[in-house]
Amino acid sequence: MKGKNRTPPVKPLARERIAVLFSEAENVYREHPEYSDRYVALARKIAMRQRVRIDREHRRRYCHHCYRYLVPGVNMRVRIHHGWVAVTCRECKKTTRYRVERSHDNTE
Repeated sequence: MKGKNRTPPVKPLARERIAVLFSEAENVYREHPEYSDRYVALARKIAMRQRVRIDREHRRRYCHHCYRYLVPGVNMRVRIHHGWVAVTCRECKKTTRYRVERSHDNTE
């Protein structure tokens, strides 16, 4: 019987590198916004190659149309209306909408 492949676990490493790239994108955005866009592109490439989902907080930090790193008030506009959040990228003028999650507190 053939044994399992002994390759090291790369998915946790890929998630860690994606998190590092997004934190670097946040740190460097003020001086070099084009670096932040490149870090987003690298994070997406790692996620696609390793077939790893990008975490929700990171997914909402870039435009899904032009793949720019988004900073509220600088290059994105956020509006909340009837339980939906509308994020408009000021670079490509596209809008992305997602539902607001409500916390269910059972304090009675």
